[in-house]
Amino acid sequence: MAAYIGTPTSRIDGHAKVTGAAKYAAEFNAPGLAHASLVTSTITKGRIAKIDASEAMRVAGVIDVITHKNRPTMASRDKAYKDDVAAEGSPYRPLYDDEIKFNGQPVAVVVAADADIARFAASLVRVEYIEDPFVTDLLEQRDTAHEVERPSRPRGDAEAAFAAAEVRHEADYFIPTEYHNPMELFATTVTWEGDGKLTVYDKTQGVQNVQRYLVSVFGMKPDDLKVVSPYVGGAFGSGLRPQFQVALAVIAARALERSVRLVLTRPQMYGLSYRPATIEHLALGAKALGPLEAVMHEAIAQTSEYEDFNRNDVAWADQLYKCGNTRYSHKLAKLDVSTPSDMRAPGAASGVYALECAMDELAVALKMDPLQLRFVTYSDREQNADRPYSSKKLRECYRQGAAAFGWEKRNPEPRSMRDGSELVGWGMATGVWEALQMPLTVRIVMTANGHAEVSSATSDIGTGTYTIMAQVAADMLGLPIDNVSIKLGDSTLSESPVEGGSWLAASVANSIATTAEAIRKTLLGVTKTMPDSPLADAKPKDVMLADGKIVSKKDASRAIPIADVMRAGKLDRIDQKAAAPVKDDGKYARNTHSAVFVEVRVDEQIGVIRVTRVVSAAAAGRILNTKTAHSQLLGGVVWGIGMALHEETLTDHRFGRIMNANLGEYHMPVNADIYDINCFFVDEPDATINPMGIKGVGEIGIVGVAAAIANAVYHATGKRVRDLPITIDKLRRD
Repeated sequence: MAAYIGTPTSRIDGHAKVTGAAKYAAEFNAPGLAHASLVTSTITKGRIAKIDASEAMRVAGVIDVITHKNRPTMASRDKAYKDDVAAEGSPYRPLYDDEIKFNGQPVAVVVAADADIARFAASLVRVEYIEDPFVTDLLEQRDTAHEVERPSRPRGDAEAAFAAAEVRHEADYFIPTEYHNPMELFATTVTWEGDGKLTVYDKTQGVQNVQRYLVSVFGMKPDDLKVVSPYVGGAFGSGLRPQFQVALAVIAARALERSVRLVLTRPQMYGLSYRPATIEHLALGAKALGPLEAVMHEAIAQTSEYEDFNRNDVAWADQLYKCGNTRYSHKLAKLDVSTPSDMRAPGAASGVYALECAMDELAVALKMDPLQLRFVTYSDREQNADRPYSSKKLRECYRQGAAAFGWEKRNPEPRSMRDGSELVGWGMATGVWEALQMPLTVRIVMTANGHAEVSSATSDIGTGTYTIMAQVAADMLGLPIDNVSIKLGDSTLSESPVEGGSWLAASVANSIATTAEAIRKTLLGVTKTMPDSPLADAKPKDVMLADGKIVSKKDASRAIPIADVMRAGKLDRIDQKAAAPVKDDGKYARNTHSAVFVEVRVDEQIGVIRVTRVVSAAAAGRILNTKTAHSQLLGGVVWGIGMALHEETLTDHRFGRIMNANLGEYHMPVNADIYDINCFFVDEPDATINPMGIKGVGEIGIVGVAAAIANAVYHATGKRVRDLPITIDKLRRD
């Protein structure tokens, strides 16, 4: 039997998705299903003075208009609204009272027999407000920012070392607010099961997180509410926390005691989660030949008035570059906006952009090749805790990436490379991310007919979780992959955290292996009772499951079909549930790394930028599925292109309202923007990080891409643009 782990296996859920058999949150039906639509605030801060729903209620087909005044009972304490990944502070309470905290906040829910009727009636609800002064501009609030807990302790005397350095670079870099914009809109279908029981079909990255949140908010019994999310049409962090539509759909269902569906519009999605706008201040000092003498990185990010959301934008230099004098600071500026959230590689995508642009500028000041500077400053130990890595093949990423790109042909002088009317630029940058593993329980039910059902409450947000679970289970149980079925995305299944941070592959795969080991031990125990058993003296470590048999690792002829073992033991099924131990004694730094090389072409006359070539070489431990993992890297690169050249949320700060809350004006890369992208993995065995050596690949693909593009644009044009996105007007300004 062929092994599945490490092979380019096609998605086992692919057929269901392309045929429409896969159901998403807004596609589950129920008898008497009503449809809800939101009324959202047109002011940014203040209070609701009056809501007049009389005109909406006169529309045929309208069932009710629910506001903070006539909603069902909700919890009164902040603690009840704290989900598993909530930020510090007082969580937003949907439709709780008359207070307005951000523009676009839901203020009423219109429920009707038809979705179009509900949307039309929502436009007829009249709301009067008492408006308060507000601020939504991070640049205005920069000086009011408060420090949060530092991600890394200072080392040496960074200020003195920077002042004494032979070569110095200091600058601000700016990343605007960016929105997730997944293909699937956020939606919830609540089915009323009678006696107050609910089944909630939700778009989420954590069904058990949503279930616990709803039970807490509405004071329900856990057994009376189930959350289901078998398929997710993209989330990228936006579904980690329960979004307001799930609470509002439950409010409507409980108020009317009937099934309700609520689907947000694309503009309403901009009232949800986003990557916060951030000012990154970098100061680097070095000797004339390149070794770093000082690194100072300060981030000032926006957050809401009611919660302090922050991620590690700074201190990534500790994972990459050797320096004895460092100081890091992360500050938050409170604005009258909704709370930011995790967005693919939170902290790293923005913080490493600034760090890697600053490293490129330092290389220019040193008159040194930027790749050579990375080798000169390379660190074999994580600097903050002075500890080794479980594995770090970043040097190989540099070497293999540079070779695949042809970096040695680069002319270092800006504006020195061209092709006809286009300036050609080559840039590079480093990527880094955490390699994490979380507690997660897997249940496996193996039957005598050679089939296994593998289940966990975890989610598949489009990354291929169904497939890697089937691959690992097939190998560990010795079954064809077609004999393995996967169940996930149901809050009643075995325990799982939210899916995010690139930790799921390691968490679920190692737990499958642990559960399969328990099944193997059960089977071996039965074989010892069988007459003339060839495995009578075998120990658990001496046998494996392969080709539908329990087999001696030392002598393949000593084997018994699993069906015979189960028949002998009078077992119709073996049912085991286990979680892989999560061991991290802090002795090792655990990271993934990448090297990104980019070619841009810039029209010299009008400034149009094209990213014509990208090479991304990543070291990410053991790769479970080379096909889906490659897709993850590729998608990360495309998103990095969007971050560098396209994505920007534009807010009219006079009104605190987003002006481009739609796919027509919030620019993202499309097929015409994407040319040659070469992504590959550097072999990186890791016997330390976890038993299977898995690190995860979801985040690492985006980190460093925006910086590599910015550096290539500078090399092409001689123009350094430090505020993203890099647009024509910025290239042409003085």
